[in-house]
Amino acid sequence: MSMQGRITAVLGPTNTGKTHYAIERMLGYRSGVIGLPLRLLAREVYDRIVAVRGPSVVALVTGEERIVPPRTQYWVCTVEAMPEGMGADFVAIDEIQLCADPERGHVFTDRLLRMRGTHETLFLGSDTMRGAIRELLPDADFVQRERMSTLSYSGSRKISRMQPRSAIVGFSIDNVYAIAELLRRQKGGAAVVMGALSPRTRNAQVELYQNGDVDYLVATDAIGMGLNLDIDHVAFSSLAKFDGRRMRALAPNELAQIAGRAGRGMSHGTFGVTGEAPTLAEPVAEAIMDHRFTPIRKLNWRNARLEFGSIDALISSLEAPTDDEWLMKAREADDLMALKTLQQSADVAARASDAQSVRLLWDVCRIPDFRGISHAEHASMIESIFNDLHQSGRVPDDWLARQIKRLDRPDGDIDTLSKRLAYIRTWTYVAQRNGWVGDENHWRGETRAVEDRLSDALHERLTQRFVDRRTSVLLRRLKQKEALLAEVNDKGEVTVEGEFVGRLEGFRFIADKEAAGNEAKTLKQASLQALAPQFHLRADRFYNAPDTEIDFTDQGGLMWGEYAVGKLVKGADSLKPSVDVFVDDEAGAEVAQKVQRRLQHFVDRKVAALFEPLLNLSKDEELTGLARGFAFRMVEGLGILPRGDVANDVKELDQDARGALRKHGIRFGQFTIFMPLLLKPAPTRLRLLLWSLANDHQEFHEAPPPGLVTVPAGQGAPQGFHAMSGYRAAGERAIRIDMLERLADMLRAEDSRGGFEAKADMLSITGMTLEQFADLMQGLGYKAEKGEREKVKAIVEEAPAKEAAAEETSSEAEPAVETETPAEVASDETPVEAVAEAVEEGAAAEDAPAEDTGPEMEVFYTFTWAGNRANRGPRRERGQQGGGRRDQGDKPRGKGKPKGKGGPRRDQGPKQFQSRPPKKEKAIDPDNPFAAALMGFKDKG
Repeated sequence: MSMQGRITAVLGPTNTGKTHYAIERMLGYRSGVIGLPLRLLAREVYDRIVAVRGPSVVALVTGEERIVPPRTQYWVCTVEAMPEGMGADFVAIDEIQLCADPERGHVFTDRLLRMRGTHETLFLGSDTMRGAIRELLPDADFVQRERMSTLSYSGSRKISRMQPRSAIVGFSIDNVYAIAELLRRQKGGAAVVMGALSPRTRNAQVELYQNGDVDYLVATDAIGMGLNLDIDHVAFSSLAKFDGRRMRALAPNELAQIAGRAGRGMSHGTFGVTGEAPTLAEPVAEAIMDHRFTPIRKLNWRNARLEFGSIDALISSLEAPTDDEWLMKAREADDLMALKTLQQSADVAARASDAQSVRLLWDVCRIPDFRGISHAEHASMIESIFNDLHQSGRVPDDWLARQIKRLDRPDGDIDTLSKRLAYIRTWTYVAQRNGWVGDENHWRGETRAVEDRLSDALHERLTQRFVDRRTSVLLRRLKQKEALLAEVNDKGEVTVEGEFVGRLEGFRFIADKEAAGNEAKTLKQASLQALAPQFHLRADRFYNAPDTEIDFTDQGGLMWGEYAVGKLVKGADSLKPSVDVFVDDEAGAEVAQKVQRRLQHFVDRKVAALFEPLLNLSKDEELTGLARGFAFRMVEGLGILPRGDVANDVKELDQDARGALRKHGIRFGQFTIFMPLLLKPAPTRLRLLLWSLANDHQEFHEAPPPGLVTVPAGQGAPQGFHAMSGYRAAGERAIRIDMLERLADMLRAEDSRGGFEAKADMLSITGMTLEQFADLMQGLGYKAEKGEREKVKAIVEEAPAKEAAAEETSSEAEPAVETETPAEVASDETPVEAVAEAVEEGAAAEDAPAEDTGPEMEVFYTFTWAGNRANRGPRRERGQQGGGRRDQGDKPRGKGKPKGKGGPRRDQGPKQFQSRPPKKEKAIDPDNPFAAALMGFKDKG
């Protein structure tokens, strides 16, 4: 086969030598480009190629680093920074399975679809991409690579018993630091590797591990992307991570990508879990060991054919959809979000008035938010950069110098230095853009020098904190049995001799989970000495805190700010729950009683405020007999009673009893007896909680989101849940009870025996389609018969031209328009649009030959009552009987349609109705100077 334009997918698990193979292939050509997922990995590959071919022919291009010699032959880049249109002989993309990544996947997909070498193109990655590549690139060849060593699962293991040459993986900076701190105390130290570190800091930390100064490595999932280290065992401290939007469990293929770092070359490796991570399920562990994972079915994609005619055109092109079943539109990325924000700026909109300016604006919006600040602050910064570039063609030197100088400080702790490094990456990125700064070489050198100084300082702090072969001060004092100095800071952190031992959360001391044995007992004893006065101070502050600082959760927890201080438990009455407090025994009975009293006050006031109408009902001494009994049922039902449950009680109530109950806001609905004020979100949320407590539920369900007329009915909800939520289940969905009563009012005017169709108002108040409405009606006891008929359109009756001309002078009558059917009212076509459509069709008919396209059909439903008398729906006939109780609802019934077929006769004309006699007109004062004019105007009218 000819090498010309050959595309090959080299797929397989980790430790198969895929990256090494790609480097060898590239060096066999005159020129080549390789794209890598991380700048750390790009720096590693760059160093390897430089060692073989020398620095004069190798370029390194990432977002923050650009080394491009004049005689460059080989380009090592991050995938985002790969140059296009170079016509290189060879192109390779590593970790191609990242096409499915929700954040960066659209970039990898774009390279998969568009980036090619003139002689050879390689895609390296997991075998899960085989199907997608085969479908999108039918001409691609496939090379399967097998792992050079075995990977086996070793189960759970404590950190204190971790074997040497192990890497422990965490998914947050706090988690990584905590594990490294424990290893420092128990194992002598650990190196730290995170994606946020600069290449210089990362390389220095890796060197600590590689040369044997420490035997342990604590890292984020950054080590999963091709970083080659001598690791024998990988331990997961967690099986979930925050992906930028939410916490989610790691998929088996993601775990395998990281676990595969164990074992190198022919050395076998193991993986397992540690800390709080649960044991891996057997199928997951076997899938990782056997490299069997679910194939990737969808690749994230964003349109690459951008239009720069205007900002709107650019946004539209970025949001263009795809019709390829293997591709899905990527979620809104940071650069597009920044572009939409800057579009709102009048200054930016005025400047971006041509294609060149819009292209510049897009380049500026692609500056990554390395700092992790708020979206608004990041947008403000890039707006300033765009204005400077548009106005003067570059970022002002004095302004850039001030930004860099402010960061050029190697003092501070790890967090401070890490933040400065993140900030300098922004200006390093700006300096790397061609033409954005005056003296590019100068500013690139300045930003690189500051980054190096900060990197060295950060490496020093990391080493000081996490690599210490001497026994810590705390352990030394414990051995010597000396008195320990314990303190509590304003954040609730408890330290003993300066060492963190736990945290005071509310009124409970949470000990450091890593402490064990005698050390843990001594630490707890010392910490409680410091906590004794702190408990009383906190109790006093809590007792005097306003109710706004306290809240309850949907699960019954009672929170003071971010801390759980108690929980609600079942009380003697559903409206009087009790409180269990979360207070350590060491705090004492006095503190516990004070916390309990404050929480009970809060709960009682919350119930009194949100259920005031219900409490007033329960205290009304004027209610007697059946009305008082019904009021008791209403209180017991927390303000909501399905009518079917109390049908007999309702029948027994006379009009006086109903009137007395209505004064308390009770509405006797067709389907539900309820108090409308208690349907608001806050009472609903509390009602669900009180109901769950009263019924001893183990799982508490959250209230539906406020403002929704219907919600999915669901299958796992306990009996009574929908009613307590303010909804009634009917078919596949549940409808809000107040809106259901409005619907019931409309249904009373319909002929439920002869059958009727849905009106537009019925669909409007439910917010449903016709099919969903039919399902709802069946859930309410109606029979829905589906039919299809020819769609009737409005027709404009036009008189012949001559007669029309004559009538213009003698009559002001409007052209007659046929009355709309209910189905047309419910459709998207308005009467005005129907008339216009009819006129246009008539005109077209005169100019074009008749064409038989067939009648347009529409679907309709006919509803008839299918229930029984014990559970009857709204009935028109009962509403027409005189002298009876109106037990079908509070609103009077309509009188239904007139008997007979069809509607009103067309020649009868429109009818007018008035609720009162016409108001007598006031006589015109003859002395009024405008009387004559007014009289004349009236005569004309």
